[in-house]
Amino acid sequence: LRKEYGANVLPAFPPKKLFSLTPAEVEQRREQLEKYMQAVRQDPLLGSSETFNSFLRRAQQETQQVPTEEVSLEVLLSNGQKVLVNVLTSDQTEDVLEAVSAKLDLPDDLIGYFSLFLVREKEDGTFSFIRKLQEFELPYVSVTSLRSQEYKIVLRKSYWDSAYDDDVMENRVGLNLLYAQTVSDIERGWILVTKEQHRQLKSLQEKVSKKEFLRLAQTLRHYGYLRFDACVADFPEKDCPVVVSAGNSELSLQLRLPGQQLREGSFRVTRMRCWRVTSSVPLPSGGTSSPGRGRGEVRLELAFEYLMSKDRLQWVTITSPQAIMMSICLQSMVDELMVKKSGGSIRKMLRRRVGGTLRRSDSQQAVKSPPLLESPDASRESMVKLSSKLSAVSLRGIGSPSTDASASDVHGNFAFEGIGDEDL
Repeated sequence: LRKEYGANVLPAFPPKKLFSLTPAEVEQRREQLEKYMQAVRQDPLLGSSETFNSFLRRAQQETQQVPTEEVSLEVLLSNGQKVLVNVLTSDQTEDVLEAVSAKLDLPDDLIGYFSLFLVREKEDGTFSFIRKLQEFELPYVSVTSLRSQEYKIVLRKSYWDSAYDDDVMENRVGLNLLYAQTVSDIERGWILVTKEQHRQLKSLQEKVSKKEFLRLAQTLRHYGYLRFDACVADFPEKDCPVVVSAGNSELSLQLRLPGQQLREGSFRVTRMRCWRVTSSVPLPSGGTSSPGRGRGEVRLELAFEYLMSKDRLQWVTITSPQAIMMSICLQSMVDELMVKKSGGSIRKMLRRRVGGTLRRSDSQQAVKSPPLLESPDASRESMVKLSSKLSAVSLRGIGSPSTDASASDVHGNFAFEGIGDEDL
């Protein structure tokens, strides 16, 4: 990377020590190297370089000792339908995404509207989203290295602005994928519907009026949102149980204040000045850290600095195992806003690989129509917006970024710079 971009572009590399390291020093150096990798990854120039990404791909194969060979990989659609594709163990995310698109007969210029996600299937059959598979990942290695049948790869739309639905709905396969995902999201309660809206949707579904079904769904609250597992936030008060959803350029927090009905507060990404993900490992009762401690005990937090009013910034912290996925969603929403602002497009033509051709399957697989919507869950409550009620609650700020947080730990938000008085 130094040869390619110059030493002044790179973050400082963690210093080495001459003598053998104690277990605590080994763990400290591992953390330093991990932070270095994250800092490189966050730099748009360095993080997208083939030098860096090929290093990460090789590291995955070497760590898991996976030889390069052709394998069959299962990818799920939102409705649970399985798509089997033949890929190489060394194929990166984009290669697998293209193979799945080819199997479904999705046109090349619509591939950029969809992404692959790593999920964990819970006992009730629903999915908990772990992360969006990054371009440097090897999906086969990522899912098999977890050594559990709970983990799956799911194809889902990757954009947030429903205006892009028009592009996808022009194509039969794109329409079917979007329709299947929307039906699934309504069934699992991610999209909020009234009994009357549910009746209208079911009627359109019986008529197989997919476009009309989607047009109505677009008007519903939380259409196209990604919902996370229940977690805890410090807003509007400390240790507040919340359910976070991401979509439509905002983070939505659903919560129940003591003695009140379900309420919802929204945080627009354009009003987030910056955010960061931090991790911590609880110390044992003795007060000393243990280098061999399991990684499963790591506590993750997403904190963002929010413009509450014209002259008041406030830090809000969400504690969740899915904090990294929330951060990825924030970044992709900001990226989409910036692309739209610059007049760009998220359409993406098929990447022509050097030294190889994409393996296209002769047998295309159709997207199966989902079953009719079931009756809405009567236990689901309607929500009211949190407005002046929240301003009366004392808010716990976390102050300015802690002293141990370097500048590379914080994601600056370019969309925040363009905020105007009309947004307030």
